[in-house]
Amino acid sequence: MYPVLFQLGPITIYSLGALWALGALAATWIVHLELKRYRFDPELASSMVLIAAVGGLVGARALLILEEWDAFLRSPWSFIFSGAGFSWYGGLFGGALAVAWWIRRKGLPWLKLADIAAPALALGYGIGRIGCFLAGDATWGKVTNVPWAMAFPNAVFGWVDPLTGVPYPPGVRVHPTQLYELIQSLIVFGVLWPLRKKGYPDGTIFWLYLILAASMRFAVEFLRANPVVALGMTEYQWISLFLVVLGVVLILRVSWQRVGSSGRAEKRNWW
Repeated sequence: MYPVLFQLGPITIYSLGALWALGALAATWIVHLELKRYRFDPELASSMVLIAAVGGLVGARALLILEEWDAFLRSPWSFIFSGAGFSWYGGLFGGALAVAWWIRRKGLPWLKLADIAAPALALGYGIGRIGCFLAGDATWGKVTNVPWAMAFPNAVFGWVDPLTGVPYPPGVRVHPTQLYELIQSLIVFGVLWPLRKKGYPDGTIFWLYLILAASMRFAVEFLRANPVVALGMTEYQWISLFLVVLGVVLILRVSWQRVGSSGRAEKRNWW
């Protein structure tokens, strides 16, 4: 793997940071296009993505610290200033809260901007996972013998079993789940991108994003090396399940509201 892309004198360019930055740029471009299409100020795109990135980084690191509380207490500074080790759902929640605060201050329609951001989130996340793959960030899967299995001997956290911390013996290969998540993200983006012009009620595209992204994370968790917490499922599967249910409920709510509004409009026209 390639945790370091290249060096320019004293400056080191790390693959993890570079690809996540590229993902943020791609997300900014998508948001810029959509803001322009909806006749919002397209220059808001960079601010929106920056706020999401800052909130996401804080949330991602905060959830990781909660998950690894004992290790954090033993070495807090290494957790805070490490360039690797983030929780995606922590980043999603932190970024969403930060953007919601920013949107409220700007007086913009939250659900409309959430719909605008949904395809950008999918694409940016997929590009970021390429960085995780190159860096060998500890998001690989379980030991396997499938033909495309890989080893990560230069992983930033060390080529060790994430559940035990014990180094893998020579010859061990694992599922490259970072690439699985890249493919999943591209599928989510491919579904959402054409739907954005279908005239659905505000919020529909974002709720659908939650359902699709969480469903795919739920599925890939069966191949990832994460600890089971309850009923045979990992922490991220429980979070994914919650988000799928939430997304379904909110889409149904939007649909019922639309049907109700159409019915009231028909009655007014009849009278």
